[in-house]
Amino acid sequence: MRYKLTIEYDGTPFCGWQKQSGCLTVQETIEQALTTALRTPTELYGSGRTDTGVHALAQVAHFDCQSEQNEYQLRESLNALVRPYPISIHTIERVSDDFHARFSAKQRSYLYHIQNTRFPPAININRVWWLPYPLDTETMQQAADLLIGKHDLSTFRAAQCQAKSPVKTIDELTVTRSDNDVFIQIKARSFLYHQVRNIVGSLAYVGYGKWTIDDFRKAFEAKDRRRGGETAPAAGLYFQSVTY
Repeated sequence: MRYKLTIEYDGTPFCGWQKQSGCLTVQETIEQALTTALRTPTELYGSGRTDTGVHALAQVAHFDCQSEQNEYQLRESLNALVRPYPISIHTIERVSDDFHARFSAKQRSYLYHIQNTRFPPAININRVWWLPYPLDTETMQQAADLLIGKHDLSTFRAAQCQAKSPVKTIDELTVTRSDNDVFIQIKARSFLYHQVRNIVGSLAYVGYGKWTIDDFRKAFEAKDRRRGGETAPAAGLYFQSVTY
């Protein structure tokens, strides 16, 4: 029987989502809780990886087990077992056997949070990118519009990226402001390694006037990571949702 989990976590203490030897990860922490709750070794499959320090508002994962579960009781057990780590299981629901958290996904959404103030964050440390320079979000949106659609995104691809092709389709890319907070939301079926953070870093150059929109266009069309902007910090990035 297959069950789907919706998960929130603060990525600060973790070496990302994917389990790895000698390092605390979100996947392994939840797997250990599942193994304890179900009294049998249980493997968890996520909808996508998040890097060290990246957060999730609604990560999705699934697991298989041999017996029917009471979703409410299992959720309560898992939330108790993962403590004191900053992980929260929002929902657990039975799904069909052909559902796969990763391969059934049609679109993924990421949200990047910038605190645009002269003063540094206190409560939001490790949860935002602090930029003390005033950002022109309207100009940033004009630059962002250039990336909508299917493109070679080599300029925003990390050197360690293992994807077979740098060509990706961006469905939505929006830049909005709410008082001192700037939010950049990006939606696509799949992403290159560090794609979102590299795009955000380049848009920030436009926002505080280091680049013009034409500079951004030239960097994008160069298809060369060395021509792109800086990689924005992991702390401001949130895995927002998955559409199936």
